[in-house]
Amino acid sequence: MSPADTAEKKRPRWIRSAVDFGALAAFIATFAVLRLRGVDGEEAMISATWVLMGASALALAVGWLVERRLAWLPAIAGSFALVFGGLTVIFHDSSFMKLKLTVQNGLLAALLLGSVALGKNIGKTVLGAAIAMPDAAWRSLTLRYGLFFAVVAVVNEVVWRTQSNDVWVTFRGGLQIASVIFALANVPFILKHASEPEAAPPESPDPGM
Repeated sequence: MSPADTAEKKRPRWIRSAVDFGALAAFIATFAVLRLRGVDGEEAMISATWVLMGASALALAVGWLVERRLAWLPAIAGSFALVFGGLTVIFHDSSFMKLKLTVQNGLLAALLLGSVALGKNIGKTVLGAAIAMPDAAWRSLTLRYGLFFAVVAVVNEVVWRTQSNDVWVTFRGGLQIASVIFALANVPFILKHASEPEAAPPESPDPGM
């Protein structure tokens, strides 16, 4: 086992969880507290977006300091959060933050499904190159994740355009739980095809905040 592998095993798991889910948790908690205090839903969204941007920047910094790298999905989610969060506070319009989920997941779906159609194996790069599986298994897993992201993009469009801020934030929290369940549901498939005994499952398909 290399020194890098040893160091990776010694890192507390909570650090990776905090990087992956901390910004979203901070956003939802801030929104909930402000709403309980009687703050208008739109104003609560704007204020929570400020918290989200700060937490996203912090999560990216911690991820880099701890692992000396940025995993694809957290990096994409964090970058989109900063860009669309910035548009939200500049224009004082929460529609940008809601639309972000559609754009981000739509692009990920197009990237993954497009790579399958073209016979490429980009899913291996995006979802976790440390997993050793045959190319056919990677194509299948890439297809699954691509369809998941596509469904998230479509459902988000329906929810944010027809429901209140409160409903959308609740949906966003439930979506995170759904993404974890989806990742766990794919573990048996990964274990079946993994050629390494200690191969780890890919990251949770975080729809991003």
